[in-house]
Amino acid sequence: MTRFDWHNPYPTLRLPVFARNVVSTSHPLAAQAGLRVLWQGGNAVDAAIAAAAALTIVEPVSCGLGGDAFALVWDGAKLHGLNASGVAPAAWSVDYFKRRHGESDRGLAHQPRRGWDTVTVPGVVAGWEALHSKFGVLPFADLMAPAIEIAERGHAVASIVARKWAAATPELHDQPGFADTFMPSGRAPNVSELVRFPDHAKTLRLLANCGPRAFYEGEAAERIAAFAREGGGALTLGDLRGYRAEWVEPIGKDYRGYTVHEIPPNGQGIAALIALGILEHFDLRALACDGIHSQHLQIEAMKLAFADVYRYVADPRAMELTPEAMLDPAYLASRAALIDPRRATHFASGMPRAGGTIYLTAADERGMMVSFIQSNYMGFGSGVVVPQTGIALQNRGCGFSMDPRSPNVVAGGKRPFHTIIPAFVTECIDGRRQPVMSFGVMGGDMQPQGHLQSIVRMLDYDQQPQAACDAPRWKVNRDFTLDVEATFDRDVARELQQRGHRIEAIDDPYMDFGSGQYIWKLNRMDSERGYVAASDSRRDGLAAGF
Repeated sequence: MTRFDWHNPYPTLRLPVFARNVVSTSHPLAAQAGLRVLWQGGNAVDAAIAAAAALTIVEPVSCGLGGDAFALVWDGAKLHGLNASGVAPAAWSVDYFKRRHGESDRGLAHQPRRGWDTVTVPGVVAGWEALHSKFGVLPFADLMAPAIEIAERGHAVASIVARKWAAATPELHDQPGFADTFMPSGRAPNVSELVRFPDHAKTLRLLANCGPRAFYEGEAAERIAAFAREGGGALTLGDLRGYRAEWVEPIGKDYRGYTVHEIPPNGQGIAALIALGILEHFDLRALACDGIHSQHLQIEAMKLAFADVYRYVADPRAMELTPEAMLDPAYLASRAALIDPRRATHFASGMPRAGGTIYLTAADERGMMVSFIQSNYMGFGSGVVVPQTGIALQNRGCGFSMDPRSPNVVAGGKRPFHTIIPAFVTECIDGRRQPVMSFGVMGGDMQPQGHLQSIVRMLDYDQQPQAACDAPRWKVNRDFTLDVEATFDRDVARELQQRGHRIEAIDDPYMDFGSGQYIWKLNRMDSERGYVAASDSRRDGLAAGF
C-alpha cells in the first residue's frame, strides 16, 4: 500500500493519473502514440519505443534519430539495463583535435561545441532495436506507424518546444542541413504552426520496412557516412556498422527501505546514488520538507556527489575506480561527515554542461515497466542534419575531456561521459524484489539533482508523485552558485544565502530545473490497482492511461 499524502501543496495545472496501462512523456502526442500501441496489444516496451519515435518528430529541440538512449526495464521479474550511447569515431584522439582546432592557453586541444567534430555514433535506433528484440511483442513497423503519421500529416508546434526552437536557430542555422530541415520558412516555427517532416517519415518508413539495422548498415548509414565525408567529419560507415547497444547490470543504492537503481557509468546516474547514500546519515524526516535544514543538507550532498563523479566517471573501461568503490557505505559515511549543517562548503569538483533530453516512462497491466531516456544533447545536438533523411546528429563528443590525464579523455571507439539517466525504484517484500517506480528527470546536470530531490520528497516526506514533480527545485552550478526556481520559498533562499550559498533566481522551466515523468505502482502485490503517473508542467507533457 502507498503511504502518500495525496494533497498537493504546490501550484500546479497537473493532476496524478490512475490507470492499469499508462504512458507519461514530455509531449501529449507522444503519450498518445504509446497508448495507441498498448491498445493494439503491445506491451510497455512497445509503447516506449512508439513514444520515443514520436518524440523525434514533435520535440526535435531535444532528441532525434541521431541521438543516444538509455533504458531500465522491469520485465515482470527482473530489472534490465540498456546502454545505447554511441562511441567516438575511430579517428578521434587528442592529436586529431589539436590538428583540427588548435590548442588552448593550457596546452589542451580546443573542443568544438557544434558541427561534425562533436558527432559520435548515434545510439538511439540501436537502443530501440535492442529493446524490441528482447521484449517487444508487436512488429517493429507497428511501433513506427504513429510517428510516421505525425511526420507526414504534420502537427501544431507546442508552446515550450517553439520557445526552445527559436532560441536555438541563431547558433545553428549555418550548420550543414539544419536550415533546410528545421527552418524551411527561414525561421523557427511559431506556437501552433503546422510542421511536417517528410524526410523524417522516409527514414522511419525505411526502419519499419527494413528493420532498425538499416540505420547502421543500409541506406541510412550510407547517407550519413557520405555526408560526413563531404563535410570533413570523421564518422565512417565502419563506425556505424560496428556499433551495437549494450545490455548492462543496473547499479543501485538502498535508501529508506527501498532501492534506487541507475545505469552504471559512463552515465552520471551514480551521482544521485552517492548523494542518497550520504543523506542516509541524516534524519530528514525530522526536518521540514521545504525548510532550510533539509534543503541545505540535500544541496551539500549533491555537491559532494559531483566532486567524485566528475573526477572519476568515464567509459567504464577507463575508470580508475569501480562504481562499487564509489558507493562503499564506509566511504559515503566519511563523505557525510564533511557536511557542516550550518554552513555551505566549497567541495572541490568539476561540474557538467547543460543538455537537451526527453524522458518517458510506460507501464502495462501485465507488470512490465520501462524507464527510457533519449537525447541529442544541447537541444538540437551538433546542428548537423543529414539531407533528405531528417537525421539530426548529436554532439555527445562534447562530453569528452581533452586532458590526456583524464579517464574521460577522447579516444576512438570510446564512450564519452553522459548526462542522460533513467531511474527505477524497487522494494524487497517477503524476500522478493518488487517494482515500485519508473522515473526520470530531463535537463543535463539537473538530472541526478532532480532524481535526488524527487526521491527525498517521496520517500522521506510521503509526497505523491505529482506533488514531488511540481515542487520548486534548486540546481548546483559548475561555479558552485545555486539556481533556485522563481517559486522557491524566498525566506528559505535568504537563509541559504546566509549559510554561504550564492544564489541566482532563474525562471527557465524548460531546462534549468529539469522536467520529470513518474509512474508509481500502487500495490506491489496486487496488479489490479495499477499505477499512478505524473508529468512535469515544466514541459508540454502528458500522463495518460486506460
